[in-house]
Amino acid sequence: MKLTVNDREFTIDADPEMPLLWVLRDVIGLTGTKFGCGAAQCGACTVHVDGQPIRSCVTPVSAVEGQKVVTIEGLGGNKVADAVITAWTALDVPQCGYCQSGQVMAAVALLTETPKPSDADIDAAMDGNLCRCATYQRIRAGIHEAARTLEG
Repeated sequence: MKLTVNDREFTIDADPEMPLLWVLRDVIGLTGTKFGCGAAQCGACTVHVDGQPIRSCVTPVSAVEGQKVVTIEGLGGNKVADAVITAWTALDVPQCGYCQSGQVMAAVALLTETPKPSDADIDAAMDGNLCRCATYQRIRAGIHEAARTLEG
């Protein structure tokens, strides 16, 4: 099957039911997307498919054929992503960092859809993205900072 990942075409020889996560990591070699739970409960595996955040650990690769997949490695040059990454760095959002690719992907999707999110918007969009280090207040602050950057 053919996949478009980070604006590159890939011809994949894999079981159509293989989770997208494993195709990204083991077949294509993009390891920024993390395995957390394997049950779509933690958000570490979040990627964008046609601009929408999805959990790649439970999404069969066949379900994304013909769609545009963007991983954390493919966010460069996107002004929303750049604002999020800049805010994350400035505010020292990550602690251990393991969940952060999924957190960033969810935050970029939120700010793309809702450029000036309220705390309730952030809570709803980030619900299900777990952080073992409990940096939730810094994540929220990072999203607000990125929104201010985009506004100005």
